[in-house]
Amino acid sequence: MELVSQTSGKFASNRFKPDTFDLVFAIGILLSAFYVFTHFNADMDIYEKIILMATAPAVIALGWYWKSIRPLVIGIAALSLWSISLHQGDLARAEKVFTLRYMLSSQSAIMWMGVLYILALVVAWFGLFRRSAFATKFATGLTWAATLMGFTGMFVRWYASYLLGPDVGHIPVSNLYEVFVLFCLIASLLTLFYSERYQGSQLLPFALLVITTAVGFIAWYAVSRGAQQIQPLIPALQSYWMKIHVPANFVGYGAFALAAMIGVALLLTRTRMATYLPAPAVLDEIMYKAIAIGFFFFTIATILGALWAAEAWGGYWSWDPKETWALIVWLNYAAWLHLRLIKGVRGMALAWWAVGGLLVTSFAFLGVNMWLSGMHSYGGL
Repeated sequence: MELVSQTSGKFASNRFKPDTFDLVFAIGILLSAFYVFTHFNADMDIYEKIILMATAPAVIALGWYWKSIRPLVIGIAALSLWSISLHQGDLARAEKVFTLRYMLSSQSAIMWMGVLYILALVVAWFGLFRRSAFATKFATGLTWAATLMGFTGMFVRWYASYLLGPDVGHIPVSNLYEVFVLFCLIASLLTLFYSERYQGSQLLPFALLVITTAVGFIAWYAVSRGAQQIQPLIPALQSYWMKIHVPANFVGYGAFALAAMIGVALLLTRTRMATYLPAPAVLDEIMYKAIAIGFFFFTIATILGALWAAEAWGGYWSWDPKETWALIVWLNYAAWLHLRLIKGVRGMALAWWAVGGLLVTSFAFLGVNMWLSGMHSYGGL
C-alpha cells in the first residue's frame, strides 16, 4: 500500500501547477482546435463544433495531469494533418501515394496499429519472464506507437468519410470494426496510464492479451465482412447522440477489460508467477480504480442511450436485448463496487468476479449483436 500512496501523491502534487511547457502545450492545443474549426467548419454540424470546443480544454487538462500523453497528442495531430494534406481532397490518392498507401491512409495506419500491438505483446511477455527492463521499455514504446497509429487511422477515417460525400461523413464509431479499434485505443491508454502511475509495467503483458484479441477480431471482421470500407450511416444512427453515447460506452468497456486482466494477474500472485508481478495490494487498487472509471462512464453512456432511445423510439427503455444486457453489466459492477466499498471485501474473490465480469461485458458488447435480435441489431452497436 505504500507504493499506492507514494505514486498517488506524486500525480496529485503535479496536477495544478502548470509550468512553461504546460502553457506551451495548452496554446498548441488551442491553435490546433482553431485550425480544425476554420478549415473544416463547413463539414461540421453544431454538435461536432460543441464537441471540438469541449475536447480542447479536456485534452489540455489531461496533458497537464498526465505529461506522458503529450507526445502522443502532438504525434496524432502531426500525422493526421500530414495524411490529410497528402490526400489533397481526393480519396483515390490513398492508393496512389506511397506514404498513404503503406503508412498513413486510414486502413494502413490501423493495420500498423495491429502489427505493433502484436509485437508489443511478444516483447512484453519476454520482458516479464526475463526480467528485462530494456524489453519492458521497448514493449511500452511499441504500445505507445500502436496507439499513435490507431488514433491517426481513426481521425483520417473520419476525414475520408467526408471525401465520399457530405452526407456520408460521420464520426468513426458506427460499426463493430470502428468500435473495436476504439476499444483497443482506450484499453491501451488506460493500461499505459496505470502502468506509469503505479510503476507496474508488468501490467502490460496481461492487458495486451485482450487488446490483441480485439486486433484479431478486427482483422477477421475486415476480411470476412469488408468492414474496413466506409459506409453511409443508416437513418437510425444519424443522430448527435451517437457521437457521445458510443465513445462513453467504450471507455467503460475498455476499463472493464483492463480490470479483468488485472484480476488475472492478481490471481496469479498465488502461483510461482508472484515474483514477476506487482504486490497484490497494488493490483487490487488498480483493479478497483479501473472498474470505478468504467462504471462511471458506462453509467453516463446508459443515461445518454436512454435519452437517444426516447428521441428515436419514443421511450426511454424498452427491454430490448441490448438494453437488458447493458443493465446486467451495470448491476454486475454496481454490486462489485458495493462489496468493495461498503462491505470491505478485497482480494481474490473480487478478482474472480472481475474476470467473470469480462464474460458478461463481452456478451453485452458483442454476443447480443451476433446472436440476439432487437432494435439495436444494426451497425454492431
